[in-house]
Amino acid sequence: MHHQLEKHYVNRVGWLRVAVLGANDGLLSTTSIVIGVAAAEPERHVIILAALAGMIAGAMSMAAGEYVSVSSQEDTEKADLIREKRELEEMPEIELRELAKIYERRGCSKETAMQVATELTEHNALEAHARDELGINEITQAKPLQAAVASFGSFAVGALLPFTVSLLAPIKEMIYFQYGFSIIFLMLLGAISARTGGSSIKIAVLRICFWGTVAMGVTALVGHLFGVNIS
Repeated sequence: MHHQLEKHYVNRVGWLRVAVLGANDGLLSTTSIVIGVAAAEPERHVIILAALAGMIAGAMSMAAGEYVSVSSQEDTEKADLIREKRELEEMPEIELRELAKIYERRGCSKETAMQVATELTEHNALEAHARDELGINEITQAKPLQAAVASFGSFAVGALLPFTVSLLAPIKEMIYFQYGFSIIFLMLLGAISARTGGSSIKIAVLRICFWGTVAMGVTALVGHLFGVNIS
């Protein structure tokens, strides 16, 4: 009889967060820019330029921000690991008791906790302390370059839709086309992220549609008022 391994979603959290955040941000922010510009200055070349600028600037900004943020996390993790390695070399007995205490707090008896701590220390002491004392493992470990590339790519993919619509949609109905296509794709992204993460599709779709509508509505209003004032 074959035993199937349990299906967990937590190991998808890192890349799922970056992909969904980037695509949503690319789609929503670029669409909002285009809607705001279209409401103020309904000329195709201006709208296309705004969409292109929003896509490139946003993708670069997301990549740079993610790289800096995750690099800071990586620096902290490395500093903690260096300090932990030094403590393991200088006071192994104290570190062993610390590890055993962690397992005791999780429900093991004192004897079992010490046995587990001893065996894991013999296997790989630094790995055991990194995982159980510091909370660093393969799932949560910081990867700055990977995060930056994923952010850039997902933002650009999301922003590609409003850019394409700005090329093809009728000028007079540009705002409605942008809003309609964006809401459809926001719903699709919400459903995909919820499905991949194992959460409620209905709640994810409603949440993303509501806040997407608010963002685009406010930007359209600002663009309209700006256009009227300039005129």
